[in-house]
Amino acid sequence: MSGFDAVAFQEATGVSRETLDRLIAYEGLLRKWQPKINLVGPSTLPDAWKRHFLDSAQLYPLLPEGTRVLVDLGSGAGFPGLVLAILGVPQVHLIESDVRKCAFLREVARVCEAPVTVHTKRIETVTGIEADVVTARALAPLADLFAWAHPFIGSRGKCLFLKGAALDDELTATTQYWTMNSERFDSRTDPSGTILRVSHLERA
Repeated sequence: MSGFDAVAFQEATGVSRETLDRLIAYEGLLRKWQPKINLVGPSTLPDAWKRHFLDSAQLYPLLPEGTRVLVDLGSGAGFPGLVLAILGVPQVHLIESDVRKCAFLREVARVCEAPVTVHTKRIETVTGIEADVVTARALAPLADLFAWAHPFIGSRGKCLFLKGAALDDELTATTQYWTMNSERFDSRTDPSGTILRVSHLERA
């Protein structure tokens, strides 16, 4: 088991005691629901504070100043979108098609008083949201992520995607269809991981 616990998380992120208490409640619910619903990879649960909570929280300093509306694609167990809501993003939309996972997300949001709206829908069917930022983690190749994100942000907002070792190949596969500005940041939780921040996303 990892030695990275709630105290280490607080030291790494500087969150307030109140925020940490809400995340501790979230982690408790994750452990309670995990045996019934496969929310996260079972092997990652002992290291949840690093593999899931810190992995999500590392996006918060990369959000544009003044971010108010965030859309999280394929939210699953709420990483990273629900964590970012608890950390302070005022309005977060969690999009997840799995009904049972949505029940979990709503329970965490209720207990943690997180400002989220849970959409039990396929991503491409959600309309009418103008977001400042779109996030996703371990969901799909960039070509798909860009197609799903663009209706929410157009060329105005930004994307923050947690990506793995295949990032270069995925970016190459999008150049025929998309233009953008992109920045990379090393992951704090995965030596092979990269955070990709995209702005001015437009169809080529």
